[in-house]
Amino acid sequence: MALLEKWKTTKMLERKMDMTIFQTPRYGEEKGYQQVFRLTLSGKTHEEALEKLFKTFNVPDLMPSNYEGRFVATGDIVFIDEDRRGHYYYQLKSGGWVPINRVHVR
Repeated sequence: MALLEKWKTTKMLERKMDMTIFQTPRYGEEKGYQQVFRLTLSGKTHEEALEKLFKTFNVPDLMPSNYEGRFVATGDIVFIDEDRRGHYYYQLKSGGWVPINRVHVR
């Protein structure tokens, strides 16, 4: 079964994903998420695009010059808008990105 999954992911095409980063005003807060940045990244899967986003916003030399948020950290939320494919929210937890319900974004 693992071979089939590997074959599927190698055949998948990269697609552009509209991604929005939400952060609380101070690290560690659980309420008060605000949009801090929006960008388009490409990837074969959400996990690949989220990995690119994490790397981009945790290496100072890779951060966009107009980004005013802090480093992406535990608790931050990313919204992925794929138009007809759907809307998805992910929160960064200690074990990685976890899908969440949109009601967590206020």
